[in-house]
Amino acid sequence: MISQFYRRYSVTVLWLVTLSFPCLWYQAEQMRSNNDIETWLPRETPVRLLYEEFKQDFGAEEVLVIGLPREQATPKLVEAFAGRMERLTGIRHVWTPDRMTARMKEFGVHEDVARGRLDGLLTSKSGDLIGVVAMLSEAGIKNRAQIVDDVKSTLTYCQLPLESVALTGAPVIVTELDRLGSQKSSRKFFLLTCAVSLGLLYYSFGHWGLSLAVLGTALWGIFLNQTVMVMLGGEMNFIMGSLSVMVMIFTLSIAVHVVSYYDTAQKEGHAEPLAAAVIESWNPCMLSTLTTLLGLVSLNVSTILPVSQFGYAAACGAIVALIVGLGVTPALLTVMPQCTVRSVKYHVNFRKWGEGVAARRVSILTAAALLLGVTAIGIMQLQPSINPAEFLPRKSKILADLHRIEHDLTNIDSIEAVVDLGGEKLAFMDQLQKIRGIEARIAAHPGVRHTLSLASFFPEEMPENAMEAARILGHAKSYSGEEGLIAGRQRLWRISARIRHDANLSPVDVLNQLTQELSGEPVHFTGLTPLLKNAQQEIFDGFWQSFTAACLTISIVMILSLRSVVAGVIAMIPNIIPIWLVFGGVGFLGMPVDIGMMMTGSIALGISVDCTFHFLVKYQAAYKNGATSTEAVLQSLEHSGEPMLDSTLISALGMLALCFSSFAPTARFGCLMAAQMSASLLGELVLLPAMLSCRPGRRVSSTQPVSIAETPATLTVDSETVEMPEAAEVGPEIHPFPAELPAVPRRIRAAR
Repeated sequence: MISQFYRRYSVTVLWLVTLSFPCLWYQAEQMRSNNDIETWLPRETPVRLLYEEFKQDFGAEEVLVIGLPREQATPKLVEAFAGRMERLTGIRHVWTPDRMTARMKEFGVHEDVARGRLDGLLTSKSGDLIGVVAMLSEAGIKNRAQIVDDVKSTLTYCQLPLESVALTGAPVIVTELDRLGSQKSSRKFFLLTCAVSLGLLYYSFGHWGLSLAVLGTALWGIFLNQTVMVMLGGEMNFIMGSLSVMVMIFTLSIAVHVVSYYDTAQKEGHAEPLAAAVIESWNPCMLSTLTTLLGLVSLNVSTILPVSQFGYAAACGAIVALIVGLGVTPALLTVMPQCTVRSVKYHVNFRKWGEGVAARRVSILTAAALLLGVTAIGIMQLQPSINPAEFLPRKSKILADLHRIEHDLTNIDSIEAVVDLGGEKLAFMDQLQKIRGIEARIAAHPGVRHTLSLASFFPEEMPENAMEAARILGHAKSYSGEEGLIAGRQRLWRISARIRHDANLSPVDVLNQLTQELSGEPVHFTGLTPLLKNAQQEIFDGFWQSFTAACLTISIVMILSLRSVVAGVIAMIPNIIPIWLVFGGVGFLGMPVDIGMMMTGSIALGISVDCTFHFLVKYQAAYKNGATSTEAVLQSLEHSGEPMLDSTLISALGMLALCFSSFAPTARFGCLMAAQMSASLLGELVLLPAMLSCRPGRRVSSTQPVSIAETPATLTVDSETVEMPEAAEVGPEIHPFPAELPAVPRRIRAAR
């Protein structure tokens, strides 16, 4: 029935794939990028809700920091530049040194004192840069890329060369991440992945026509998956950049198994080799796709939006890969039935390999146990990390500008302290003094570089002249807070603390210490830094939760499909150990676990189980047919060894191509996935055969032939020796002795 279907409809199926290819490609290109830092942060958590409340009270937090070269930026030019900036759609307020000094003078601060307060904030102590800070409105945040382009155009209009200007801030970084994580930017290493996959397919099939056709159908599946994502409102982000490679690997892995089984059926003279290949591939491919889906869906335990989005998108890709691999590949084999010659391929003697593994099984398992114990130390040293600046290429001008601003002006990382004076009915001057006291305690922390609040604009002591003091107070009471420093009719006061990077304290450490020191004050902390702290912990918790969920669910599927608890556990161990070893190495190397790396454990587990299913299906069939455990292992390696090796190499090398991406999260994801795919060969070709070779022999049934090796070859009768007949196997109806025996005395004893 299967062969008949493909003989009738193969050409139609392939024409549908070919004609729909350009349309799917066009639709896939319409997916927009979104690397908004806030989307990386946990959803529906108290910390996130507090941050959303902060934005409602004080307005959008994102700012642009522009460092202008002092030798080119005269005060008049700086003010002209700031004026044009404020007229841009999406900019709600701009601070310059002169503007901030003028505001302080309005509140009675002497000019020299005001200038001193700006050192390390808008003026550099080295005197090389003049700082300009632009605050974005909600409209500006929604269109960051346009704002950044408009700012660059304004700099050019003011004859300030971009090469000498330092431009940084969250909008600049997010815009650059969008560019690096876009499909256009990832096209280079994706083409490299295609080239590597094509070479491996030719090595596996030995025929260019079939190799190109299989690769083409894999590309069709990728565009189909991306079209579905576009229709469902999906967005491209830095994690999604590796989705295309994932779908390609899923598809090619299934296709390699189908073609390999088809080739084997042809060589064995099967009447319907195509039907035999599809039937033999169906059960393990379905089960392996199910386990892959479980590994991907387990990522939804994370509250970080891009992680859960990737899980669902990749799960959809796994289903598409199954449809393409099992549905379209047989159509290719139908129109090209003689395209499976592998004359150029080097064949591995898997029987000899299996015999060597079986002979050394005790040593192999002992070494694996010792290696697990050592890498457990590395697992305990794993640390999470999330820092958007680390995602930028090392030679990027964006990163260079960031370091220049932080060195000469101020740091971008900040902790926002919100003081709620609603419960205290204080006069304005008393409020000012209380805020000033809290700000002083925050500024005294060694990890804080600079603080800014509304209190920073007032003199240390109010003037003795009553009229002047009344004027300042009247001006302060009329202050509406358009700069985002107070809110709620002067009930909420904001203290912005810039974090120092050279104090051997991380922003998370500073936040924890400030929270403890000010626990008795009516203040709570928010901003991106507390959110990143929460996200770091979520990364670590999500890593273990998703990996544990994947292990449990995949183990259940293994047990149900193999119909044995012991077999299911044995099947999982060789898949978990390689992942354990890789992450142990990551811990020893001191590499932090970021958002992309946290997903690799669950994904690699789901993929590596694929080969285990193919191996165990053949192993169980051979074992049930009477083969010993070792012989069943050897037959399984002979049958499934080549497709296991080929599909794993395609997966590993395909992922390795991601390492050439200039986008750090994509490169780390590809590197770690390639390492885990390579390590999975250790489990599939070494650990699993070694464990199964230790399986005890089957218990012999009384109705089956038994050996009479214990029967002596001779009997001694007194002093005469009588030879016994040979009988290797006997059954219940076959007597081990001849029908007539020579007359012998009753007393006999076996000859030793």
